[in-house]
Amino acid sequence: MSPSRPLTKQKMAALVARDIPDGAFVNLGIGQPTSVADHLAPGTGVVLHTENGMLNMGPAAAVGEEDPDLTNAGKQPVTELPGASYFHHADSFAMMRGGHLDVCVLGAFQVSATGDLANWHTGAPDAIPAVGGAMDLAIGARSVFVMMTLFAKDGSPKLVPECTYPLTGVGCVDVVYTDLATFDLTPDGVVVRETFGITPAELAGRLDVLRS
Repeated sequence: MSPSRPLTKQKMAALVARDIPDGAFVNLGIGQPTSVADHLAPGTGVVLHTENGMLNMGPAAAVGEEDPDLTNAGKQPVTELPGASYFHHADSFAMMRGGHLDVCVLGAFQVSATGDLANWHTGAPDAIPAVGGAMDLAIGARSVFVMMTLFAKDGSPKLVPECTYPLTGVGCVDVVYTDLATFDLTPDGVVVRETFGITPAELAGRLDVLRS
């Protein structure tokens, strides 16, 4: 039975962590995805990669134990696991672009039914563009997971038939994790995997991508 309430950000992160295969090389995007590191079970062999140049990153650093020289791409203090290594920013991007990552987890402003990703700019005149390494991750990782709220603050869906914001990548998203449901993006359309605090019928009534 699905939870009777929408998922918190931490529960969303735990759900994503559960679906990352053992032994995978994974990049966690800036924002919500960084919290996935705190939910990976020990012994899975998952290796976290950061675009600022680190492999085998650990969970977030505890208060009082921060190392100012040890941060993730979002400049948040993190820990290192045994075997961690460090390298030049250019080498890190070569790993991303060269197809060496199994999974990346990204935030998004919009995702289309066909897997297009828009996560760097809303197009608003006063918005600050922030593409970072998202384009490289979106096309370089073997699987792309997105973490986001299903609806924007104005109530509009963020999972849409077609993106209206500038694209980061085309046809690159495989799974979308939200506070209200998890979706698989397949060649046959959007498939609802689980719902949280909403019924499938209610969900279909609010999302054009689920209407036949």
